[in-house]
Amino acid sequence: NARAHEKARDLPADGLIFDLEDSVAPGEKAAARQRIVATIAAGGFADREIAVRINGLDTEFWRDDLAALASLPIDAVVAPKITSAADVAALAAALRAAGFAPRTRLWAMIETARAALDVASIAAAARDGACPLSLFILGANDIARETNARMVRGRAPMLAWISQCVLAARAHGLAILDSVYNDIRDLDGLRAECEQGRDFGMDGKTLIHPAQIPVANEIFAPAAQDVAQARDIVAAFALPGNADKGVIAHGGRMV
Repeated sequence: NARAHEKARDLPADGLIFDLEDSVAPGEKAAARQRIVATIAAGGFADREIAVRINGLDTEFWRDDLAALASLPIDAVVAPKITSAADVAALAAALRAAGFAPRTRLWAMIETARAALDVASIAAAARDGACPLSLFILGANDIARETNARMVRGRAPMLAWISQCVLAARAHGLAILDSVYNDIRDLDGLRAECEQGRDFGMDGKTLIHPAQIPVANEIFAPAAQDVAQARDIVAAFALPGNADKGVIAHGGRMV
């Protein structure tokens, strides 16, 4: 979508993911690939992180995707439908073979039942110094389709595997982004899901429409009150009487 590509340069988002997978029909893959390459090469995205979601390892398209993207100044390759640590290893090797810059990271989408069951070993792949895995993206839509779980408000059917994904990511030093919220018009529902993801410990949320950006930015940014409280605690520990203390009473609570 050329118009969306142009608008993306001015969106107040931290990162942009250009998609070659689900949003592109099989017969349009080559044209979409060329358009994305041209857009990213033209630049103008300021300090936003730029990522491209390639096609899955079970398709005929992913190797052509990597070949086209290798010379671009992108921050990450987004890999959909990861199922195992072996998938991560295969993609890490493919990125090296294609000639990607060492700074280019691998972001893995956790959106299959197999991945949810094996998420700890997938995250552990990042311990290999040669592996560029740095981030998980949850994919609730696909895992709901695989498991027949209902996409209900509050995500009760999914909370167990969401927790496991957060735990695995943190255990192995990965960042983690929450899945998309499908109802573009329901900003109250989006707000509630952003708050839930934040409370789970996620770093942000993937979005599907510019109208969703302000809510996500508000919820995932540190609140002014939290920043002020943190600065107050730092200042309290800096007092001469607290210099050698690991725990102090401050503001009516132990910190």
